Amino acid sequence: MVATGLVGSQPPERDARLRHWMHSLWRVHDSLAIAELDVPWWTYRAIDVVDAWIAGRRGAVRVFEYGSGSSTVWLARRTSEVHSVEHHAEFAQQLRAALVDHPNVDLRTVEPVTSPEPAVPSSKEGYRGLDFADYVDSIETVGGKFDLVVIDGRAREACLARALPFVAEDGVLVFDNSRRHRYRRAIAAAAVTERRFAGLTPTLPYPEQTSLLSPTATTR
Repeated sequence: MVATGLVGSQPPERDARLRHWMHSLWRVHDSLAIAELDVPWWTYRAIDVVDAWIAGRRGAVRVFEYGSGSSTVWLARRTSEVHSVEHHAEFAQQLRAALVDHPNVDLRTVEPVTSPEPAVPSSKEGYRGLDFADYVDSIETVGGKFDLVVIDGRAREACLARALPFVAEDGVLVFDNSRRHRYRRAIAAAAVTERRFAGLTPTLPYPEQTSLLSPTATTR
């Protein structure tokens, strides 16, 4: 579409939703290319809500992120402090080049450990026999409370349970791809209220869902 002129070479504004989405289809599964569109890899509806939520906050916004990528760059442009943990060392190294102008980002690589009986396994295909315990616990290593926590990496069920005590009283968690059955069970079991935002996602030719979760009083 870009080559034929149906979509311009420059990305349209995000408000031009359909045009922006059509333009993004040429960058599927390329987080660094998606970052050039100034969007995270969530549904457009969730992006709009989180963007407005950040803009409406008073004072510094502190972020922790499980799973780095285009969202890391997007958040760095809008918040004061981003702590991102990535399980894939090679990808983290590539991403650092896109973060050279963002000193407010702390990108950590925490690779899984091979184990015959992982304490924190990942259900994603190809990750059998890997323990993500250190990855999940990295939020405690950073410490403190976070206004925004993004869960978009490995072992998301465990990440949700581990992150809840570190979310600020009026904070929010972004849980991506929340339609998947194992994630539905994890969200249902957590002490959170959920808002679901289904629909178009940059670069994806099919609808997806991103959820925003607010911790309930029982998690305090």
